[in-house]
Amino acid sequence: MEKPWEGAFEPFNVFGNTWFTGTIPASTHLIDTGEGLIVIDSGYQETLYLMLESTRKLGFDPADIRYILHSHGHIDHAGATRALVELTKAETFVGAGDYDIVTGKRPLSWAPEFNTTFNGVFEPDHLLCDGEKITLGNVTIECVATPGHCPGTFSFFWNAGEKEGKTIRAGMMGGAGLNTLHTDYIRKYGLEKEDWRGAFAASLRRCRQEHVDLFIGNHTGQNHMQAKFARLEAGDAAAFIDESEWGKFLDKCERGLAKLLAEDPL
Repeated sequence: MEKPWEGAFEPFNVFGNTWFTGTIPASTHLIDTGEGLIVIDSGYQETLYLMLESTRKLGFDPADIRYILHSHGHIDHAGATRALVELTKAETFVGAGDYDIVTGKRPLSWAPEFNTTFNGVFEPDHLLCDGEKITLGNVTIECVATPGHCPGTFSFFWNAGEKEGKTIRAGMMGGAGLNTLHTDYIRKYGLEKEDWRGAFAASLRRCRQEHVDLFIGNHTGQNHMQAKFARLEAGDAAAFIDESEWGKFLDKCERGLAKLLAEDPL
């Protein structure tokens, strides 16, 4: 999106401890742990002011942001991180495979045009490992490596709250885009030696092992966020809760991959 700030969106409580503070082109979510805030994906550096305004509008203080987790290192998910860290002193978490993308310290082996250039580059405090659990306050986030879209893609799962005596488990697929799996892209950056299409397929299978009641998209179109927000505003407090949606989303991803493999063989 040429002007990502034009995608400003009203912040809101998704459910329980989970809040939306992002924009239409790049989601940012805030989790209230009772002992500080966790941000998942900082968004574009050009829209950080919107994220901060949204955080304050919801009654939170950005100074309470303790951790910043990244679904992956592309600029629409990590571009604002350096500035946010300088403001809050929050600790950052990135998949080890995306270290070169977010730091820019060595020649990029993956997606150089997605590098968080200029003031966006940062040195992560923690490189995520598959199966790692991050706990802050009363929230534990399970981190699952799901490479394919890029090497350091991670998916996140956590308990968002309770509804009618049932624990509602939230889940985010870290990178569902097929744009980095096209033949032209793979050949342009010399990625033939790695089977990223196979990795993406394996990641989808891995995600199917997770139960998700509350599907969180790292892009708003993934979980039809705008339509659900309208339902939420109309009084449906459980607009985002649908345990069948996770599987349907993974089905859609698999169909997209199958189409790509059929129409664009390496």
